[in-house]
Amino acid sequence: MFEVKCSVARGLHSTRTLFFVVPHLLLLYVAARLVSPLFRMKRPALFLFILIVAGMVVGLTLHLSHRTLDLTDFQLHSPQGANRPLALLPGQEPDFRFHQFSPWQSLSHPIAKRIDEPMGSENGALVYNAQPFWEMNNTRGGRHLGDDLNGIGGMDTDLGDPVFAAADGLVVYSGSPSEGWGPVLILSHRLADGRFFQSMYAHLHRIDVAVGSLVGRGQQIGTVGSAAGLYPAHLHYEIRLGHGAEIGAGYGDHALDRVDPSAFRQPLAGAPNDLRSSALSIALTDLSQRPSEELFNQLNQQGNREALLDLLEKK
Repeated sequence: MFEVKCSVARGLHSTRTLFFVVPHLLLLYVAARLVSPLFRMKRPALFLFILIVAGMVVGLTLHLSHRTLDLTDFQLHSPQGANRPLALLPGQEPDFRFHQFSPWQSLSHPIAKRIDEPMGSENGALVYNAQPFWEMNNTRGGRHLGDDLNGIGGMDTDLGDPVFAAADGLVVYSGSPSEGWGPVLILSHRLADGRFFQSMYAHLHRIDVAVGSLVGRGQQIGTVGSAAGLYPAHLHYEIRLGHGAEIGAGYGDHALDRVDPSAFRQPLAGAPNDLRSSALSIALTDLSQRPSEELFNQLNQQGNREALLDLLEKK
């Protein structure tokens, strides 16, 4: 199960409750001191009385906090449970939801040995970066937390163009969290050293994969959109470190877990004569809808043959 880490929220709520209860008890203390001989007692008895009152305050605070903010109210069986309006539009605040994979879910991630560009060719041909990571956008009131990828024709010329999985991964979110985001996909990936990262694809026109699906690098997962006409067509693409699925905002003053997608890709970018699509991507394609000759041709590409022969020789 994915569990929301809500201990911070519980603590904040308990603090608010404490601030509400304590002033009333102080007023009660002052009134009692004026009218009751109880507070003219000796120090040991007064100390005991204070301990009793303090215990009552703590008990009442915990009781009210438990009734108002039950942990079970914040358990999500998947990141998909976080699919509700989140921050991007003016006046809204980011609403972060953190999830933790079980050991089984962590091990079910395929290892991402290579990262490609999600549009155009695997090396990003026919695509330009219209708004790079961390570029200041005064209109939006913050720095850009991803890359905005456009087809070289600009404007809506790339509307409906295919969007590809940048690396082998697991689909952990698919939905439309807010008007400003439009349809969004989040894939979770595992590196060879065991670290996790996520790739996010936003403002899509169409989503082609379901939550829980394994996807291969180079596999089409959706198409370029415009968030229902809110923007000129483009792909908002993010890379986040870690394995918690959350949406957040597209602009901000702090990068948090976001990193520069272009810089992150470089160490795992493939050479031009590398394997074009991952074996996982080919295996996951619906063979019933693909002529066997097409599949053979893809597996028999010159670049694939040479790379596979090199691997066999190294064995």
